[in-house]
Amino acid sequence: MRSVQVHFKRFTAALAFFLPLQIAFSESGLEEKSKPPAKRDSSRKINVQNEGITVRGRADSRSTSEGKIDSQRLKARPIQNVGELAEAIPGVIVTQHSGGGKANQFFLRGFNLDHGTDFASSIDGVPINNPSHAHGQGYTDLNFIIPELIREIEYKKGVYHVDEGDFSSAGAMRMNYFKSLPKSLIKIEGGSLGFRRTVFAESKRIGSGNLLYAAEYSHYDGPWTIPDHYNKLNSFLGYSRGDASEGMSVQFLGYRGSWHATNQIPQRALKIGRSWLNADAGGLNRYDAEDPNDGGHSRRASITVEAHKKTANSEVKALLYSTYYDLDLFSDFTFFLNDPVNGDQVEQKDRRTIGGGKASYSRTLFLGTLKSENTFGVQFRRDYIHTGLYHTQARSRLERLKLDRVIESTASVYYENRISFTEKIKAFAGVRNDTFFFNVADDLTNISTIRRAQTTNPKAGLNLGPWKGFDFYLNGGYGFHSNDAKGLLIPYSTVSPIAKTGGSEVGMKAMILSGLQSSLVFWRLDLDSELVYSGDDGTTSPSRPSTRRGVEWSNLYSLSSWLTVDVDISISKAKYRKYDPIGNYVPQAIGKVFAAGISFDRWEYFGSIRVRYFGPRALIESDWVRSTPSTLWNLQIGKHIGDFCSIQLDVFNLTNAPASQVQYYYPTLLKNEAPGPDNGGYNDVLTHPVMPRNIRFSLSIKY
Repeated sequence: MRSVQVHFKRFTAALAFFLPLQIAFSESGLEEKSKPPAKRDSSRKINVQNEGITVRGRADSRSTSEGKIDSQRLKARPIQNVGELAEAIPGVIVTQHSGGGKANQFFLRGFNLDHGTDFASSIDGVPINNPSHAHGQGYTDLNFIIPELIREIEYKKGVYHVDEGDFSSAGAMRMNYFKSLPKSLIKIEGGSLGFRRTVFAESKRIGSGNLLYAAEYSHYDGPWTIPDHYNKLNSFLGYSRGDASEGMSVQFLGYRGSWHATNQIPQRALKIGRSWLNADAGGLNRYDAEDPNDGGHSRRASITVEAHKKTANSEVKALLYSTYYDLDLFSDFTFFLNDPVNGDQVEQKDRRTIGGGKASYSRTLFLGTLKSENTFGVQFRRDYIHTGLYHTQARSRLERLKLDRVIESTASVYYENRISFTEKIKAFAGVRNDTFFFNVADDLTNISTIRRAQTTNPKAGLNLGPWKGFDFYLNGGYGFHSNDAKGLLIPYSTVSPIAKTGGSEVGMKAMILSGLQSSLVFWRLDLDSELVYSGDDGTTSPSRPSTRRGVEWSNLYSLSSWLTVDVDISISKAKYRKYDPIGNYVPQAIGKVFAAGISFDRWEYFGSIRVRYFGPRALIESDWVRSTPSTLWNLQIGKHIGDFCSIQLDVFNLTNAPASQVQYYYPTLLKNEAPGPDNGGYNDVLTHPVMPRNIRFSLSIKY
């Protein structure tokens, strides 16, 4: 209780600090100007026939594998949970292997990114990844996001962007909310598997600014024998002034969720099956749980203050934020392997207060015929973290396994210079320095340590074109991810707090046919240390260095103003660089991804149909055990009723495929099993199924 009070006091103190900043910004001349905004350079952005995809213009792109997806494109995708918004990014796969309130699992560029490691996510500039998290490094919970408020998603892949730091080796996703809405929104949804959801959002003009407020409530049970009972409540309040050239904003976000979870179960239990004729056989059905008490609850609250100003030759941005977050997660990964009497359920507890900010200044200079853009930036963040690991039974604590306190601070500076030699030849070079400060204490052993670590990473790129509809890109650079600070307490540990990455890619973008955008990129990424999933406690741990190679081919074809087709193909390979007799395949590394869709919006009707192929993966280093591939189809169909109303039907898993969301391979022991040969249990494939065919209806009213 004392730690909760301390965290809320810090959060309240942060509010008291940030609110006067809003006044300061307001009094410093950031009022809405009476002069009209400067005309936008139409050559810098291309909108494809209102179909919601925005390709960065030739003046903006630094690599082949970056882009933007706006709200219209997101609306055309059937979304079963908020994390699936990330699948709009070419090559990304999103799964859910536990209760709905737990963070999603992400796959991209040969990575099983677990819950966000090596994939940086942010909302309106505020980072979402949590370092030194109780469940996994870089834990990224997107459940507090309200999809209807998202204005656009920016994505970048690779290590070539100086403004992206920790967790961004595979890529980065930036979600941005609307500052105001043209009409108020009420949306009511309901469907099978116990799903219901209500969203309300409204904008009001107050003084010279806009007030936007929204709330979301949802409930979901799922197909599980023991329902998820996932209850989620989200809220948002934002006030903004000015425009894209000059303005400021302040935002408050809140989230609360609680759920039951059905975790992955071994295939041998599924083969036995569950029957009342032999209740003690230890068998399970597809939607059963071995431990009926898994689940969790989580809360999040944050405040953000932002200001910006842009002139013809310069731009300045500043942002400050403070976040309170907590999670209690109950999971049983091995059942009765470690404790044959009480079971192996554990509670992972994370409570933290975060404060941070960033600022950047850009200046454009003209040296004769050369155009030089210079950007300087600083970023900082401090996490006050309390984590705990407990052995539990039916969510009651039996034993304290770990209690840690961490103060983790990061200070970053970066610089980038971009030169346009001609309209067809552009290059950039930059450097980023990140310094980490770790203060870690184990409350059970009274062991503590203070460490400092830093990394400097150069980045560069070359852009040639356009030539007859083709642009060519060459990029290279270095990045990193931080490791869990709690590992610094391990005696004689050789694990570095920072794991370096190096990457390169060559690619092209083509616009040779009217309405067709196509990109092809070949990439490589080297990691000094691989983070590997551990089934014993559900966390990740550092492993050997690895190399990934791959190719991505993305296409968007607007056949007309109302019909669009998109096709994305990604192929990658991941191997350890250091030989080990057990094998050199990186477990869970994604190999092949195919995604495609057709969307339309004509007269009063709209809809889309989408397919996603998730290829097989090595589950162990030898590649002797592999996951089963899956193919899922989703459908959306709807009708506009005037300008104020629409109805919509979404069908998920249209073919009712009996596929798996995730699969793992490690030893477990069921309740009625005798001890086995694999560390006391039995090695087996553990699986968590996709949802069966389910439908959702929605009614949206705008006024």
